[in-house]
Amino acid sequence: MTQTRSHIRDNTGDRIFSAVTTTITVLALIMALYPLYFIVIASFSSPEAISMGKVILLPSGFNTAAYRFVLTEPKIWNGYKNTILYTFVGTVFGTMVTLMAAYSLSRKDFAGRKVINMLLIFTMFFSGGLIPTYIVVSNLRLTNTPFVLMILGSVSVYNMIIARTFFQNSLPDELLDAAQIDGCGNARFFFAIVLPLSKAIIAVIALYYAVAHWNSYFNAMIYVSDQRLYPLQLILREILVLGQSLTNITDPSEVEALVERQKVAQIIKYVVIIISSLPVICVYPFLQKYFVQGVMIGSVKG
Repeated sequence: MTQTRSHIRDNTGDRIFSAVTTTITVLALIMALYPLYFIVIASFSSPEAISMGKVILLPSGFNTAAYRFVLTEPKIWNGYKNTILYTFVGTVFGTMVTLMAAYSLSRKDFAGRKVINMLLIFTMFFSGGLIPTYIVVSNLRLTNTPFVLMILGSVSVYNMIIARTFFQNSLPDELLDAAQIDGCGNARFFFAIVLPLSKAIIAVIALYYAVAHWNSYFNAMIYVSDQRLYPLQLILREILVLGQSLTNITDPSEVEALVERQKVAQIIKYVVIIISSLPVICVYPFLQKYFVQGVMIGSVKG
């Protein structure tokens, strides 16, 4: 017995549209992936090949000296350890504060929530500036401590608004009424019922904070002078500055040595970029389904 399949044939316009969109998508994918691919092949190439533009599709002058340097350099691994610590603590702290504040502001029985919302939104557009912030941080004795890199900037009003919208659209009031009838208090309701039902938004907020902390270097550059507390991104910045320091040299006797340092720094920066990006690249696929779900919740109303 043969089965016949019926399908609607695409007309010429549909085929042209599909071909154009596919071509644009492939080109955009190539433009997005090639810089990452170039960093990988450049990290295995010689400095001379990179400077002469020979590294395009494959490594040229295969060289693993930069990897050997990075794997044996204690400053880089210390920065890696600091970044992991700052990211973990800052993400946990920021996510919990954001979720608790967002849930409170999503409750209709919370007195003054409209005023607090307006004040929080005001801080998204206006701030005291860098100098007043530094004075506050200094008076709190947080400068040159790891806590300034964990706490400062760990709460985002934008993330709080996303979480608040999620709670408003996803948690019915009847759920709270039923819990209160059974004698459930606000704190128990939040930790025992709200959080388990909010895995999607927790993953989204945690990913936002983790990426922000992992890539942050400005706060460390301003508030930390002890190199033992430097995060990995600030060490990477120093390597990039080292590669450009040749322009400040006028003594001919130092030029040759600095040229060699510049070549080494040029390769090392590619290796450090790869090492610093690997954790985020490895974690993102596991959070992607929650990320898409959390962002799309509330976008369609039935």
